[in-house]
Amino acid sequence: MKAREIKNHLYAQVARIGAALSSPKRLELLELLAQGEKSVEALAQGADIDVKLASAHLRVLRDAQLVEARRDGKNRIHRLSGPDVSDLWVSLRELAESHLAELQLAMARLVAEPERLTPESAQSLLDKVRSGDVVLLDVRPAAEFRAAHIPGARSVPLEELQTRIRELPRDKDIVAYCRGPFCLMSEFAVALLKRQGFRARKSMDGVPEWRAAGMSVECAAA
Repeated sequence: MKAREIKNHLYAQVARIGAALSSPKRLELLELLAQGEKSVEALAQGADIDVKLASAHLRVLRDAQLVEARRDGKNRIHRLSGPDVSDLWVSLRELAESHLAELQLAMARLVAEPERLTPESAQSLLDKVRSGDVVLLDVRPAAEFRAAHIPGARSVPLEELQTRIRELPRDKDIVAYCRGPFCLMSEFAVALLKRQGFRARKSMDGVPEWRAAGMSVECAAA
């Protein structure tokens, strides 16, 4: 094989990753899988698409070796092929946010009070949780919390928050997080808490961002 043919082949292999990431829905599936392994039905529901389309997108991601699947009885359970795939998603999103004004404007509209979102390092938040100054709420589904969560977080899924609100202290700041900057569950949770008189704010970071920053995470088994 000639040198040019070799180079063409090398670039073509890298381009397989770019091609697999070229669909908004496939990016959303990667974000969902960064929370923990899921069935195709759960992924379809999370991405608001039908199961047939979710299966087609997952096939593209598997062909690019970004996702792998295992059998669980009659079901196929999907997961990311490695933590570096989660890091890739975070890096790609951060790159887009840095360079695309349209994304920056969309992010501002996504958050009810963007002017109150002051950046805070992961270590600073962790220190406040450990000192008891902040109660950290994970409002994702319980299965995602069990798969991995920020250390010290308390699992209160969004659909349970209203009925479990008495479990929360009113004399402490509450920080809610979910799947990352594009996720609205923490925004809804903060709005509910504020209506009930709590001091609440959201964290834009989720487990993938936490990992990408080099911070450790916990699982329920631990």
